[in-house]
Amino acid sequence: MSLFGLGRNQRTFRPKKSAPSGSKGAQLRKHIDATLGSGNLREAVKLPTGEDLNEWLAVNTVDFFNQVNLLFGTLTEFCTDEHCQTMTAGPKYEYRWADGEKIKKPIEVSAPKYVELLMDWIEGQLDNESIFPQRLGAPFPPNFKDVVKTIFKRLFRVYAHIYHTHFQKIVSLKEEAHLNTCFKHFILFTCEFGLIERKELAPLQELIDSIIVPY
Repeated sequence: MSLFGLGRNQRTFRPKKSAPSGSKGAQLRKHIDATLGSGNLREAVKLPTGEDLNEWLAVNTVDFFNQVNLLFGTLTEFCTDEHCQTMTAGPKYEYRWADGEKIKKPIEVSAPKYVELLMDWIEGQLDNESIFPQRLGAPFPPNFKDVVKTIFKRLFRVYAHIYHTHFQKIVSLKEEAHLNTCFKHFILFTCEFGLIERKELAPLQELIDSIIVPY
C-alpha cells in the first residue's frame, strides 16, 4: 500500500536511497527514528549533542529526498504533462529547470518532468562521493552546506506544487494528515539550519507560519 493508499499506483521514481554508509549514518539514522517516534518534531530536527553538523545534514538530506520522492510518486497519475504543463505553485509562481551543467539556461518543462529532472539531479549529488562522502573519515567539501541548501530549495518547490495543485485530491483520499506531517518535519528542519531563504518560501508562507508560530 502506498503512502496515500493508492493501491493501484505504487510506482515511485527510483529505489529508496540509503544514508552514507561510511559516516555515522546508521547511528544518526537510529537517533532520527527514535526522536520521530516520540512525536516531537522540534526535537527530532535538532543536531544531537556532540555530532557533526555536516553528518547530520547529509543523513537528513537523504531522508527528505526519499520522503518527497515517495510522496510525489503516489501522485503520478494525477500530476501529468497534460494536467500540469508547467511547474507552478499557484498563479504567481512558476519554476523553470536548470542544473548549471547539462542545462545552464532555465527551461520551461511540465511539473512531472521538472520533478523527474530534479530527482535525477539530487540523486547525482547524493551519489557523488566528493560531495556526500561514503568512506569513514572522508571530509565534506567546503561548499557542502550550499549544495544542501540548493537541494532543499528545490525539494520545497515540489511541496509547493503539491499543495497548490493537488491538495484537494489528497484531501479526497483523506491523506492530508500524512502530507502535513512530512511538510512540518521538512520546514522545521529547514528553519533550524537556515536552509531556504524566506523569499523562496513565499508560496506556502501562510502554512509555514502556522507551523512555526506554535513553537
